[in-house]
Amino acid sequence: MGFAQTIFQHPVATGFIYPFFLIFLIVFAILEKVQVLGENKQLNAMIAAVIGFIFIAAVKPKLIVGDLILFLTIGMVVIFVALMIWGFATGEASFGGGKALKYVIGGIGLVAVFFAVLVASGVDMGIFGRVFDSIFEFLFFSSWSSGLWTNFVFIVMIALVIYAVVKGAGVKKE
Repeated sequence: MGFAQTIFQHPVATGFIYPFFLIFLIVFAILEKVQVLGENKQLNAMIAAVIGFIFIAAVKPKLIVGDLILFLTIGMVVIFVALMIWGFATGEASFGGGKALKYVIGGIGLVAVFFAVLVASGVDMGIFGRVFDSIFEFLFFSSWSSGLWTNFVFIVMIALVIYAVVKGAGVKKE
């Protein structure tokens, strides 16, 4: 049993409507910006529409643009996640400590995003991937790992609370 197809997934929409509007809007915006045909919006719209119709009639360019758009959206999401992690680690409301600690935590976050992208995209990481898998299984799927990680998280939380209390004790209220 397959999933129901929405109107946005219909082949007419994905094969003709979306590519047409994408090319139409890009060409129209360029014509408006450079004003190569003057300031006549109707002429710019007609030229953009003709180029859009020619574009959707060609198969190969449409496939190339479709692949580029998919790459663009995935890239934008990855960059957004990386910037959020970087901002969380190095921003004003981030961890206490010096700049070095913030940059180390931010760097670890960015490396984690890099490996998350590799794993999510199904890239075969060769021997590194097999070593990582065996270490991951050893650390998280052994008979003893559940108790270890529960206690580790509990101890880290207590340490963070103690750190926050000690650091907060030095703050003077006016």
